[in-house]
Amino acid sequence: MGDGPRIRVLPEDFRVDEVPAYAPAGEGRHLFVHVEKRLRTTDEVASALARAAGVSVRQVGYAGRKDRAGVTRQWLSVEGLDADTARALGIPGVSVLDAIPHPHKLRTGHLRGNHFTLTVRDVPAELADRAAERLREMAERGMPNRYGAQRYGREERNVRRGQAILAGKRSPRDRRAARFEISALQAAVYDRVLADRPLALHEVEAGDVARVDATGGLFVVEDVAAESERAARFEISATGPIFGTRVIAPQGAVAEREAEAHAALGLPPPDAIRAPRGIRLRGARRPLRVRPLEPRIGPGPQPGSLVVACTLPAGSYATVLLEELFGRVEEGPVEGRVVDEAPAGA
Repeated sequence: MGDGPRIRVLPEDFRVDEVPAYAPAGEGRHLFVHVEKRLRTTDEVASALARAAGVSVRQVGYAGRKDRAGVTRQWLSVEGLDADTARALGIPGVSVLDAIPHPHKLRTGHLRGNHFTLTVRDVPAELADRAAERLREMAERGMPNRYGAQRYGREERNVRRGQAILAGKRSPRDRRAARFEISALQAAVYDRVLADRPLALHEVEAGDVARVDATGGLFVVEDVAAESERAARFEISATGPIFGTRVIAPQGAVAEREAEAHAALGLPPPDAIRAPRGIRLRGARRPLRVRPLEPRIGPGPQPGSLVVACTLPAGSYATVLLEELFGRVEEGPVEGRVVDEAPAGA
């Protein structure tokens, strides 16, 4: 164990509250169940709800997976479960906070974001001062929206498996696992494009595919002067590729860098990507930056500790936020530390 800042010394050091996209309607054949879990994966909770309802786990929905090593709150849906039965469930490490009917299943991505409350321990005084200033800066100009090595698997195993599937050297028999492994490869390509970008995050260049923050609409940047002003106001942001078969393409130098990232990871050019049989691979564009909302940083429960709180958009990582604030952050000794979040978008 090093001498730097530490996170997840206790599960309570890593708290996540899902920010739902909508409230359950109060009627319907699907039951939306709001849970708080401690040292449990989302899939473990989903399996327990399926058993209680006597249905397949495929009939349980959730907007995104949440970390095991922490205390997290999220909504799941299950078809055919009674609200009183759900509230009375005794699942170790899980508390049922609410249960409300809704007409349809909860789907991946049906959330606005996640609110994080993170206790960071053993923070040197000079890092604490710099972190406060850095958080203010990121709230104004944004932070890198990278996935990080946590998405790649141990020794980048998931990335290598994704490469083998796309190359036709490995059969995607387990489609769920194959989608996850391909998503790790998508994340690796995106992260490389982000790392190789020669501009600051709040800038755009000709040929960028920019995303409109208010609507999610995409367009190719032509008038750099005009769009730079919009980027400075955080109205738009440049994007990176989540490769696939239906992705709007950048132009010029931006397109060249993305092609180089593909080649570096042993992939065909972006316009030559083909989906493996049985796997949908439409792709997307992901903003290169995100803005931490409602940022707060202050003293923690012990001397030398800080509490960092903010809301991040769905699919963005609190671990990346901490890396930007403190550099390398040690994790543990919470038992069973794993990342259990939504895929990159296979």
